[in-house]
Amino acid sequence: MTSENSYSTVEFEIDDHVATITLNRPDRLNCFNEVMTGEIAEIWGRVRDDDDIHVAVLQANGDRAFCTGVDVGEGPWWTHVNRFNQEDPGVLLGPKHHRVWKPVVCALHGMVAGGAMYLVNQSDIVICSEDTNFFDPHANAGIVSALEPMGMLSRGVPLGDVLRWALVGSDERITAQTALRTGLVSEITTRDSLRERAQQLASEIAGRRPEAIQGTVRAIWESLDMTPTTALRTGLSYTQIGNPGSGRSDSRKNRREPRFR
Repeated sequence: MTSENSYSTVEFEIDDHVATITLNRPDRLNCFNEVMTGEIAEIWGRVRDDDDIHVAVLQANGDRAFCTGVDVGEGPWWTHVNRFNQEDPGVLLGPKHHRVWKPVVCALHGMVAGGAMYLVNQSDIVICSEDTNFFDPHANAGIVSALEPMGMLSRGVPLGDVLRWALVGSDERITAQTALRTGLVSEITTRDSLRERAQQLASEIAGRRPEAIQGTVRAIWESLDMTPTTALRTGLSYTQIGNPGSGRSDSRKNRREPRFR
């Protein structure tokens, strides 16, 4: 295992082809500021470019929250830029913005609020502990909520549930069970087993042929921006690019009992 101590807001370590990224501002409910945004963006670049990393796990320290969005106490750090040249800083948090085609397993607990959805929306597998609750504080502050709910729609969360999340504000919480029903998460665990489960999923995927996994991730995510016909043609090209080469195996020789969920 290799562990990085060069970051002040995030813990980063690599073990057996799995990179684990841990938000580490628990005293601020892991809300992101300029430093955290920059550190996460740098880490996604490392995950993308290091061929020894096959999968990433995203999690957070602290008991109360996975992430509660932007650090309003420190305020915005981008308003000095001409408003027509401003970019939403939150998009830097998402792995797909950095063209990371390696699977990201996101393990949620506690509060998941507002801008935290930048991290959630671009993860590939999202699981949560039973105490997780989701809400959007934008409406309470009189602020437009647009980019985070758009990302939820791209994940297939039903329109009505997204609108309710964005409009009711922090006066209502989406529970873990409702998140499972709407497809926001795919599994609920106990808090004690959350990290172990995330690592188990990541380890299983990391043992697969990387070219096949990354081609699969890229084809699926890019299809969201394409017409069905274009998506099918692009998907075919990725099978032609990713399938040839060494590392393929006969799955019949490596069978094990399936796990049901």
